[in-house]
Amino acid sequence: MKKYTIGALLFSMLVNFNAQSLQSPDGKFEMNFQLKQGIPYYNLKYNGNIVVEDSKLGLRLFKDTSVKFASEIAKPEDAKFDLNNGFTKADEKRDSKNEIWQPVLGEKKNYINQYNELSVTLHQDTTDRNIVVKFRLFNDGLGFRYEFPQQKNLNYFVIREEDSEIDFPTDMKAWWIVADYDSQEYQPQTTKISEIPGRWDQAFDKHSSQTLIKNAVQSPLMLKKEGKDPLYVNVGEAAVLNYPASHLEVDPVNFKFKTHLTPDRQGAKGYIQTSSVSPWRTIIVSPKAEEVLASKMMFNLNEPTKYTDTSYIHPTKYMGVWWEMIIGKSQWAYSTANNIHIGETDFSKLTPNGKHAANNTKVKEYIDFAAANGFGGLLIEGWNIGWEDWIGHNKEFVFDFITPYPDFDIKMLNEYAHSKGIKLVMHHETSASATNYERWADKAFKLMNDYGYDAVKTGYVGDMVPRGEHHYSQWTINHYYRIAEKANEYKIMVNSHESVRPGGESRTYPNWISAEAARGTEHEAFQGNNPDHQTILPFTRWMGGSMDYTPGIFQTKLDYYFPGDKRFVKTTLVKQLALYVVMYMPLQMAADLPENYQKHMDAFQFIKDVAADWDDTKILSAEPGDYIITARKAKGTENWFVGGITDENKREYTVDFSFLDKGKKYEATIYEDGKDADYINNPQSYNIYKKQITGKSKINFKMARSGGFAISIKPL
Repeated sequence: MKKYTIGALLFSMLVNFNAQSLQSPDGKFEMNFQLKQGIPYYNLKYNGNIVVEDSKLGLRLFKDTSVKFASEIAKPEDAKFDLNNGFTKADEKRDSKNEIWQPVLGEKKNYINQYNELSVTLHQDTTDRNIVVKFRLFNDGLGFRYEFPQQKNLNYFVIREEDSEIDFPTDMKAWWIVADYDSQEYQPQTTKISEIPGRWDQAFDKHSSQTLIKNAVQSPLMLKKEGKDPLYVNVGEAAVLNYPASHLEVDPVNFKFKTHLTPDRQGAKGYIQTSSVSPWRTIIVSPKAEEVLASKMMFNLNEPTKYTDTSYIHPTKYMGVWWEMIIGKSQWAYSTANNIHIGETDFSKLTPNGKHAANNTKVKEYIDFAAANGFGGLLIEGWNIGWEDWIGHNKEFVFDFITPYPDFDIKMLNEYAHSKGIKLVMHHETSASATNYERWADKAFKLMNDYGYDAVKTGYVGDMVPRGEHHYSQWTINHYYRIAEKANEYKIMVNSHESVRPGGESRTYPNWISAEAARGTEHEAFQGNNPDHQTILPFTRWMGGSMDYTPGIFQTKLDYYFPGDKRFVKTTLVKQLALYVVMYMPLQMAADLPENYQKHMDAFQFIKDVAADWDDTKILSAEPGDYIITARKAKGTENWFVGGITDENKREYTVDFSFLDKGKKYEATIYEDGKDADYINNPQSYNIYKKQITGKSKINFKMARSGGFAISIKPL
């Protein structure tokens, strides 16, 4: 616990009479805003107890709208241009809302958006400028942002840094990943706040594009105040539009975090033209981990969509010609060449490498299996020319997104897929050349329309082009939304990889239905994912939107393909099934090879049955880093699915089915770890049985190390 001087406490009491207070609709939260010697501060209480101590607000600006380079050093006299001091309160307005809205795709049919709002207009006397700090207090926490009205002395400005702080009173447990301007694909770490700098240097591995921020972490950040009265806190951001994504600088002594924005190559953090707003900073708080997982605050802080037609947006269960390339069995590239010129190289004259996966014969085999098992889509990576030298060269013109390799007959394969009831899922790897993708987007999406594709997986592997931009800088954030809007013009859904993490923006851009933006299943074939990884991601990455995690790996040991290979997927087979319920994925992949599913068709049945869009979700029990048990009701049906996962520890859990309708009988198909199951020694051991249940039923499950259970429930 921090110590305070008597003088500091007296000063706090003297300024409190100037504070503006705001309460949540249920009265459990109280937010207080005040100016101390012209500097804005806020704090947050839950049930009368301090959750966030007095924390500064404000932004530092460059002295004018021209930025020379990142080496430009702030001088003391530049402070007069900042928007973080010298304020007086000019006005305050209050508002409230209580509405129910329906997401196009979501974890529930209805989302409740209820809050009380306080907007404080601050006037900076020395510059005659106004800004507004807006607070929204929900029953699950606080959101706040800056608003910049158009005015005489504030039309254009450039942000040097945003200095929003979140100052906690105690040294809480934290689940975090290292901050990086270009990647979020890191193993989560679990330490105290004070221990983050000591762990930081060991908390990352190498990625294709990487710009690390020393002793900083990424959001959403999950925290826990331990003890007899535990409290869970989630720190994030929502509605990141025309603004860079942020990170959190760590003050390990004072248990404080400060916003750190992603810059461009000149070191500028944001080019602003008024009127404009910042993203929302979010603080979700609950004594129960389950309630944090259930929060929809980030979505509520985004605006409703302006799309006039969302009828083309639908959940999709798909397979893919993908995993065999990830593990090294096949390749994306067609030829042995290593120097390609799009539009000039004659691929028919190149020597095939013999391992190209996206060929007519193999794709038809995948189509046959996907169609026979009720899937709606098939992703095919490596279908288009350019993969021979696609990465590591900072090429701008790296793909054209319309020209197939000689062994991929796009017309024939689409006709064959459609005859089987399958839609192919387009793949647009950009190699992070965003400028090139924007040039080709219309032609690429028109091609998709011509052949009946309605979903695209985009990728941004490598250093960003324009060169010097980052994956999370303002320009690139705007690029992602330009692509989403362009895709909407062609009635196309977007699943982005290596993009920015979502902050509830799918409410506004519902065709951007999923993203990667974290360490997914593919890393099981690289450096690996720890067994607790999937028990942390829903508390961090998933708080603002769906992830394309690509689960469903049944053959977890890679020495099956390559004798002596030590790589393996660190879960049991049944845990892979449970992930389809625990992890919300409206674009839902069965990622393994057909041959592996054919050996376990009884277990594969759960993947065939499980829904991808939901009318209701109930978090039955959860603890970040340990376990999650989730029940979901399939959209438009009376079918329920339950999934439970654990970390590296064996665990028991008893499912109470009281969430089912009273008086009804159901048939439960139960998939559980076998008695001898173990994610290292016996991952494919499982047991399947059926049982009649009601809302009064209870079933005990024993989960193996990194194991789980899955249940499919249908009314009788």
